[in-house]
Amino acid sequence: MITKFLKFWVFLPTANFSLRLKMRLIILSLSLLAMFFPKLAFATPTPGKDWQIDFFDAVTQVMEKITSFHQSILLTIITVITLFVLLLLAYVIVRFRKAKNPNPSKTTHHVGLEIIWTILPVVILMVIAVPSVRLTMMQDVTPKSDITIKAIGYQWYWGYEYPEAGVSEYSSYMRCLPEGGVYKKECLDGLKQENVPHKLATDYPIVVPVDKTIRVLITAMDVIHAWTIPSFGIKRDAVPGRMNQGWFKATKIGTYYGQCSELCGVNHAFMPITVEVVPQGVYDAWLMVAKEGDLDKGNQIIAAYKADPENYIQAEGLPAIPVSQKNNTNTNTIQGDAQ
Repeated sequence: MITKFLKFWVFLPTANFSLRLKMRLIILSLSLLAMFFPKLAFATPTPGKDWQIDFFDAVTQVMEKITSFHQSILLTIITVITLFVLLLLAYVIVRFRKAKNPNPSKTTHHVGLEIIWTILPVVILMVIAVPSVRLTMMQDVTPKSDITIKAIGYQWYWGYEYPEAGVSEYSSYMRCLPEGGVYKKECLDGLKQENVPHKLATDYPIVVPVDKTIRVLITAMDVIHAWTIPSFGIKRDAVPGRMNQGWFKATKIGTYYGQCSELCGVNHAFMPITVEVVPQGVYDAWLMVAKEGDLDKGNQIIAAYKADPENYIQAEGLPAIPVSQKNNTNTNTIQGDAQ
């Protein structure tokens, strides 16, 4: 089928069609290609699943509702409208072409049609608006939190602080930053061996316990940034001189990634976000060393747990981690900017 489609495109310029009809056929062909071969139409390089075009797996109640809202309501409405318009255009092209309709109608008004195309869009917008407003309220109203984290945007890295837990601000840079515009092969090979996505991993991640409500206070020190974790359903602007607020409650243990989602300068693509969701015992052990400013040892704690999450054995020189629950790790990534 694809071969026939390509042959059609090759011979179309020499076909005995008018220029307007050729353009219509090209647009119609591209639309059909996008509908029936979405992998070809929307393929983008991503560290997630190959050819992925849908949302990443939701790990918070907010993101679950966002996904449900998109798939059950928006996608249905979009599909119906697209098919209706496509069929209507096809009918008009065939039924009212010059050969079949040499004397076109002079009709300029139709009361019934004008009422329908005025009321129907209002009804569609109301169907979308009601669940959309409820979802927006759920995102904006922060429930009682267990942990508060302050995220500060800089050009071009993030700073994090746990004000209530006593962890002073620390910087979180992208791993394997280019030097002189060139990436070090050894560093990239190390990321590949660790199965860590390039341009999304950071040297010092955020660490939070599973099934706990996390309040995130978000601001910036220079220009506007945006703190975004797609799997959590959170996206908040970081504005200098202003403190925005968001929240999430991750229900699955794993490593989750995000990026600055506001164009903030030449190195905008180098502002990833890494969040490690771990059992409470692992978080407590990490917090113990993080309060002392020893984030390298904190990374060792996370790595030791991830190496064997079900049967964690205390590594030499690290705090004991009372891991009583058994959980499977779950790694999710966002679509990275190919910059």
